[in-house]
Amino acid sequence: MTVRTYSEDNDTVRVIELAPATAGGLNVINDATLTAISQHCRKADADSAVRVIVLCAQGKHFAVGADVRELSAKNKQQLQNDKRRDNWQAIAAISKPIIAAVQGSALGAGNELVMLCDLVFCDEQAQFGQPEIKLGLIPGAGGTQRLPRIAGKARAMQMALTGKALSATDAKQCGMVCAVCKTELLLETAVAEAKKIAALSPLAVRAAKQCILATQNTSLADGLALEYQHFSDLAESKDRAEGIRAFLEKRAPRFTGK
Repeated sequence: MTVRTYSEDNDTVRVIELAPATAGGLNVINDATLTAISQHCRKADADSAVRVIVLCAQGKHFAVGADVRELSAKNKQQLQNDKRRDNWQAIAAISKPIIAAVQGSALGAGNELVMLCDLVFCDEQAQFGQPEIKLGLIPGAGGTQRLPRIAGKARAMQMALTGKALSATDAKQCGMVCAVCKTELLLETAVAEAKKIAALSPLAVRAAKQCILATQNTSLADGLALEYQHFSDLAESKDRAEGIRAFLEKRAPRFTGK
């Protein structure tokens, strides 16, 4: 599988696109691909012009899982020292919003990649699953931890213990997906949402993302303290002053990220 990037809306939206290595092939997340995704995400995160990242894929399916042959060649010690863990953690640590546009199947590592994204749009044929149990395995990149936090314990147990995939409708109902749309409109819808976010204050957007993600690891009291810290920190930003001034003057704000 190959990975490329291009920009939308004067570089404020960076699109990272997965593509099969061969015509008619499937998107499989092997070591090289995961490294490339991580590198592209970190590069976009470090680029001050980029405000939102969109992750999409060519072909009928978003990503059907990890490379099983590559995985089978690794023993316990190799897996414990696997650099893939660093790449997964690097993607999880991206400060800017990541929007996923998912068509067809997002299975195994593909679904784990989707769960690292902040907003998810999918087409009507999409399905999300963790089928590792069918290979005598369990998810190894967050499938048993993020899935119950997003979809709930019952659905996570069913998916992890039986390998059953969620349909697009079920994924939307349980909160994994923001919206389901026609395949031909999928990327357009995701990019349009990215442009809306990119037009807002990047300081406030990153603060909101950090606070919401913190709910997975903190108590309510600690989360509220973090929220108020960011709320008060933003009081010193030029974006906050601009946003309030624009509201009072009844015009669109011009946020600079300062």
